[in-house]
Amino acid sequence: MTGVNDIDILMEFLKMPPGSSDAVFAKFAKIPEAKRLHSGSGSEQFLFIEGKRINRVLLVAHADTWWDARYIQNNSGRNEIKPQEIYQENGKIKNKKGGLGADDRAGCAIIWLLKDLGHSILITDGEECGQKGSRWLIDKNPDIKNIINDKHQFVIELDRKNAKDFKCYSVGTDEFKKYVSDKTGYSKSDSKGRTDICILCDKICGVNLSIGYYSEHTKDEYLMVDEWINTLNKCREWLSEEELPLFRLNKNNA
Repeated sequence: MTGVNDIDILMEFLKMPPGSSDAVFAKFAKIPEAKRLHSGSGSEQFLFIEGKRINRVLLVAHADTWWDARYIQNNSGRNEIKPQEIYQENGKIKNKKGGLGADDRAGCAIIWLLKDLGHSILITDGEECGQKGSRWLIDKNPDIKNIINDKHQFVIELDRKNAKDFKCYSVGTDEFKKYVSDKTGYSKSDSKGRTDICILCDKICGVNLSIGYYSEHTKDEYLMVDEWINTLNKCREWLSEEELPLFRLNKNNA
């Protein structure tokens, strides 16, 4: 069931300044875990918290928004974006200033709400600029790369538009895709595009789940609350299972 605090957490993340990832990283840095690593700077950074479960998965979201990336590329500075004026009406969340940043602050909010299930957490920066944070992790932090691929059953990224679909890109076998569909009831989308799991998954499968946002990267971006809650609760139930299978990636058949 949805806790009374779920929407408050979602709104907290959506109200964080879209032109900087600092507030997101500061929030996750408060989690009192001994095995936490916050490494790098700017768009080449990540925060990794290794889960306590033996049978665990890696949960991934990115702290940056398209609005952050756009202002960096225009050399206008991170502080020029106007403060968020987030409101909810008829089950839809929007920003009066235009642009919401639900891609991917809504994914970060879901991971925050799943943080006590014992799974590993990875928050990246620079996904909107060509997956810079995850690329930097793989290139400069081989120990974390090995932990991701050798000590997890699979990867779930929470950074997908729409209500009920999923994408594995090139990092999902047919067996894994069927498993995801059975667990979520969501439909497989095409394999076009790239996101962090395309960089992170070397030996294990990964999937990107819908979290209810639409018109991303535009001033008309919005999020459907019921759809976001649906994915949150499906993940709660799924990731609370005692046994989660290992899905090795066969890149020749992905």
